[in-house]
Amino acid sequence: MSQATATLPAPSAAHPTTPDPRRPARPARGRGKSGGSEFAPLLRTVKEQGLLERRHGWYARGIAANLLGIAAVVTGLALLGPTWWALPLALPLALFSARVAFVGHDAGHAQITDSRRLGRIVQLVHANLLLGMSREWWNDKHNRHHANPNHLDKDPDVAADVLVFAAHQTADRTGPRRWLTRHQAWLFFPLTTLEGIALKVYGIQALLSRTGPYRTHRERLVEGALLLAHITGYTALLLTLLTPLQALVFALLHQMLLGVHLGMAFAPNHKGMETPDAHPDGDSWGHLRRQVLTSRNIRGGALTDWFLGGLNYQIEHHLFPSMPRPHLRLAQPAVRAHCRALGIPYTETGFVDSYRQALGHLHEVGAPLRAEGVA
Repeated sequence: MSQATATLPAPSAAHPTTPDPRRPARPARGRGKSGGSEFAPLLRTVKEQGLLERRHGWYARGIAANLLGIAAVVTGLALLGPTWWALPLALPLALFSARVAFVGHDAGHAQITDSRRLGRIVQLVHANLLLGMSREWWNDKHNRHHANPNHLDKDPDVAADVLVFAAHQTADRTGPRRWLTRHQAWLFFPLTTLEGIALKVYGIQALLSRTGPYRTHRERLVEGALLLAHITGYTALLLTLLTPLQALVFALLHQMLLGVHLGMAFAPNHKGMETPDAHPDGDSWGHLRRQVLTSRNIRGGALTDWFLGGLNYQIEHHLFPSMPRPHLRLAQPAVRAHCRALGIPYTETGFVDSYRQALGHLHEVGAPLRAEGVA
């Protein structure tokens, strides 16, 4: 159900195809009163504060701690042996797996290192080997999202799939999908239990497809080999430490909890926010308006930052996709003040209310179909 789940010449995974923030936006709506880019002064401020500088040590410590956490879970499974009491360990493993996904996401945005080669290796290890998700498939999809967030015709994250995000997308829904759309707000969290598995399946489908995003035969072979290593290693590990039935239940529980966690991290970021194609001048929005008006931040402290992988600073992340995760919080005051000075709405809400807004939007989209059912 991945709605997961964004232009420069010759894009690469290490340098996602987000519009180059160094270039002033050409459309009139994206320019300030003086004719200059609305984004340029903010970019200058952020650079002067050193917030685009890499944080190698911060990421090294985080990656090491997460790998130790995964090792601790595996050690716990080995010590417990084939017992149903091992199932609770699926929860911490899901938490650590989500952190693997967040590191892979940051590596794809070149947040961790300026080196394309090193960034590619970090992402291949975290996405393909540890998570079982195709790096290149994810980058292609996610980069298109960043380029046109919440644009119903251009953003793959809001394309009509299992869920729909606009009333006109409900017109051709039939059978089970029509029923699902009627109740999609209530079914959202149950559906996220499939997200961990869906990310793997979609990546494998892209790998086997002739029209996949892979640019070279070698790239396809490397990704395929690492995905196979993940599947083989994950299966062998569980079957070695648990009985076949216990291994199956543990794997399902692990993947379902991972899916819910990732769904909670991605769902509130854009759902229910502005859709550029719904505005007459939406396609002419400059980088600042395009990213701010379509994004929602979530208030919180260190625990929220950790649980959501920094994606609670969605506005700052979309404005500066290569900004290291620990700097997003530091950039927030400048971004908020700049938006206030320009009269651009800066949306920030609480943790629970963010889901209320996102799910409320899904419920509203399904309303016409529910009305039909009553009639």
